[in-house]
Amino acid sequence: MKLLSAPASPFARKVRIVLAEKRIDCDIEKVDVQSADNRVNAHNPLGKIPTLVLDDGTALYDSRVIVEFLDHASPIARLIPEDNRERVAVRCWEALADGVLDAGLLVRYESLRPENERSAAWVDRQAARVRRGLAQMQKDLGARAWCVGERYTLADIALGCCVGWIGFRKPAGIDWRAEYKVLAMHYDKLMGRPAFAESVPAA
Repeated sequence: MKLLSAPASPFARKVRIVLAEKRIDCDIEKVDVQSADNRVNAHNPLGKIPTLVLDDGTALYDSRVIVEFLDHASPIARLIPEDNRERVAVRCWEALADGVLDAGLLVRYESLRPENERSAAWVDRQAARVRRGLAQMQKDLGARAWCVGERYTLADIALGCCVGWIGFRKPAGIDWRAEYKVLAMHYDKLMGRPAFAESVPAA
């Protein structure tokens, strides 16, 4: 298998962590999706990462699809519970974390436009979504040891990738560690796992 990826992508980071937790061997190919000659296009018509190319040439895209495939590809360290309610809860955590990232990425992309073309109102709307999502995750996590149930799951990975990226890029100047201390403590605990610590994007 080959993962088309970029070190700073939070969605690709999620897949890399799952690969490490599941102990699945996979070649990781760094790509630049902003390039006019985007190599991802040959495998994913959307030209987005992460894209996983299987040994038979089949391409999987969207991190949520990829991690579900990987979780079933190896019995080691199941990250998505079999119980229906717990499984849905894990996927809801993932959807919320990914949604926060989507809004944060829109803020970042807006900041890269020429200053006279930027919309402060647009940035404010997306930043508000980020803050609401982080607040909801903090409320839902509360004093629990893990996001869902009594063990580490894909929900914790999704949360960690989300807040890790927010801290890395700081969209709209959001200081998530100062504002969401419960999430900060949870992230620090996750960083004790080698798969997390080794996947931190370079500055």
